[in-house]
Amino acid sequence: MMKIGLLGHGVVGSGVRKIIDAGETEEVRELQVTKILVKDEVELTDPRCTLNADDIVNDPEIDIVVECMGGVEPAHTFAKKALENGKYFVTSNKKMLASCCNDLFNTARDHGVTVHYEAACGGGIPWMASLDRTRRVDDIDSFRGIFNGTTNYILSRMAKEGTEFADMLKEAQALGYAERDPSDDIDGFDVRYKVALSCVKAYDALLNVEDIAVYGIRHIDKKDLDYCRENGMSCKLIGRGINHKDSVSAFVIPVFMPVDDVFASIPLNFNAIESDSKTLGKATFVGQGAGSLPTAHAVVQNVVDIWKDQDSEIYIKTPRPVDNSLYSSVYYVRTSKKDAFADVCDTVIKDGEETVLLTKKISMKEMDDLAKASGDENLFIAEVQA
Repeated sequence: MMKIGLLGHGVVGSGVRKIIDAGETEEVRELQVTKILVKDEVELTDPRCTLNADDIVNDPEIDIVVECMGGVEPAHTFAKKALENGKYFVTSNKKMLASCCNDLFNTARDHGVTVHYEAACGGGIPWMASLDRTRRVDDIDSFRGIFNGTTNYILSRMAKEGTEFADMLKEAQALGYAERDPSDDIDGFDVRYKVALSCVKAYDALLNVEDIAVYGIRHIDKKDLDYCRENGMSCKLIGRGINHKDSVSAFVIPVFMPVDDVFASIPLNFNAIESDSKTLGKATFVGQGAGSLPTAHAVVQNVVDIWKDQDSEIYIKTPRPVDNSLYSSVYYVRTSKKDAFADVCDTVIKDGEETVLLTKKISMKEMDDLAKASGDENLFIAEVQA
């Protein structure tokens, strides 16, 4: 029997407990949640519950610590203690792991255990497991994805209804797809964390999260989607990672893509993620990217992998630089600071108080540098795919 300590009993944590307690399969019946960390006394509804994380991370009988708390601290501190005590660690916490992965992977290696994070990227979609299987035969050249259901819902509804961003954000919040503070979603930071973790799994590359260029949809306007529709395109927020062996191109940006692109028709709050490798080619996964039981399912899959000694986290992870100068494209720019983009402007679509333009084909790094230097706080940028 594999004994598990659960840090957090919210949406995902309670789902993990329910799946393991139900024991629907032979594999799951070999697992046992023995202790659960909760936040306050009103949650002490189960004899396994505790308010003290040390009861879990220092318990010699617990084999695996599962963290579903969210946030960077104290989750990172608890994770490190668990690893130092020789416990395998499974997490659904993308922000914490993406921010602290170098420290945690090194700690795990020093103590002969491993870190697992299927649920931190793609929810119930078996994205990380797919990367593992592909890498047994093939090097992964690149990946791209609609990693965030909230922004995909907003963009899908704006395109279908012809409505403004603020109206669709309110609707997403009312339906529970967007948080009261939606910044991580609409500013692209949620996708940034998932791109970082996908690079760890696909390339064994530990990136500085802050080096991943990120452009969200906070400043998108109905007129931007009108341009998409009039030109036979659809807009999606895309995270991308490209392997260059010594470096990685990694960024998050809205993309105006042809309507026949497989991602263009992904509806509402669904996710879609695609890897590209030499012999397999493009492999695309579509499904719910969040939710209690789908995400908990991914957590339990990791626990079963450890129990069955099917541990895929055997490769050495090493720091690698982000180099976005190696990826080039054309960009749609809507700005009140048009002079900042004069040297790269190819076509002016609209001129006035705000200028809308298309750039020449330039690198993502040059685009990022120009955007930062422009000083335009309401700037909207999208990549335009041919």
